[in-house]
Amino acid sequence: MSEATILAAPEVRPIVPARSREEILAQLPEILAHISEGAAERERERRLPHHLFAYLRSTGLTWLRIPESLGGPGGSFLDQLEVTVALASADSNVAHALRSHFAFTEGLAIDPRSAHSIRHAPDVLSGKLFGGAHMEIGTPRPNELRTRLSRSGDGYRLDGEKYYATGAIFADFHSFSAVVDDGSVTHVLIPAGRAGVELLDDWDGVGQTLSASGTVRLHDVEVHAHEIGQRAGGNIFRRRHGATRAQLHLVAVMGGIARNVLSDAIAYTRSKARPAKHSSASAAVGDPFVQQTVGEIAALSQVIDAAIEDVGRHLGRSAALLAADEADAATLDEIILKAQLANSKAQIIVGRLALEAAQKLFDTGGGSATSVKQAFDRHWRNVRTLLNHNPAMLRGRVLGDYYLNGVRDDFDEGRVF
Repeated sequence: MSEATILAAPEVRPIVPARSREEILAQLPEILAHISEGAAERERERRLPHHLFAYLRSTGLTWLRIPESLGGPGGSFLDQLEVTVALASADSNVAHALRSHFAFTEGLAIDPRSAHSIRHAPDVLSGKLFGGAHMEIGTPRPNELRTRLSRSGDGYRLDGEKYYATGAIFADFHSFSAVVDDGSVTHVLIPAGRAGVELLDDWDGVGQTLSASGTVRLHDVEVHAHEIGQRAGGNIFRRRHGATRAQLHLVAVMGGIARNVLSDAIAYTRSKARPAKHSSASAAVGDPFVQQTVGEIAALSQVIDAAIEDVGRHLGRSAALLAADEADAATLDEIILKAQLANSKAQIIVGRLALEAAQKLFDTGGGSATSVKQAFDRHWRNVRTLLNHNPAMLRGRVLGDYYLNGVRDDFDEGRVF
């Protein structure tokens, strides 16, 4: 990676004229059509969609959650959630790769008066994307860190290696967590292109192959004091809300995949599928077995959408209360816990239903439905990969421990999976 000029602390710049929420959302069908074009071929050929992220910067979707008080369109949490599902219905890799960016904009939305939000809202509104990586592999347990931020003269140096850097390769700013000299954990936010940061597209999972969820190597990276923020501690309610939103993001991507399965099933049946050998129908669209399959896929997709929206309504309430900064601790705890419980249940059921929908897609045709040209296998692979990031069995155990024993440690920690 070529070296880049070290950027000084950015000043608050004039905010570019932002489109309204209504104008942004009205473009969604056109945006989805553009993103879905060639999605199966890109995934089959492993071509990272850099052009789509350049395109998205100008659509307004990436700044939808920026509050009106910060010059943004002020879209709701449910608006952002529907955008995530919709993007995933066009290309699940694109929606997945925006996970860190949408987490960043949500942080600005629920804390609009902070210096951090005031500082970075203009970056988002000018089309900048935020990514990064915090997890590491090769450590004894998940969430353990070896990446270190060390003092060096008047500044700092960052060294280590990250993995699961979903979307970082498309981003303009990168966030990394690290251990400092006293053993505590902090994080840095630096511009893309900083010398010593190497991004690798080496993700080798069976699914989500274009989400750029690979390795980041950090070698003697210069970090300025203003680029360091305390990751541990802070507002526990914002952290719990943010962690739940991050978990829901992957569930929303699975919801979009289920929609994509339905659209593929309809398109394939109408244009390519043949009726079964002994069917009385002259075309696949009239075959009762194919009709039943497509109908069941449609039902699965609707139930998935409903489960996702239910969690979104809970998180929408907590987002509004956090942004207003007026609710007492007991109220926030009650509302966020409801969101966490609903989200954990959704993780379990959506994963199962999305896998079932992806499998049923093959029942719309015979052997031809398994052709590599159709790329129908990508839906099952993508859901299965997402389920390994959000372990459903763990959510079931946590829920059971809560309902049986009142244990809520996992929810109180506000961890991201």
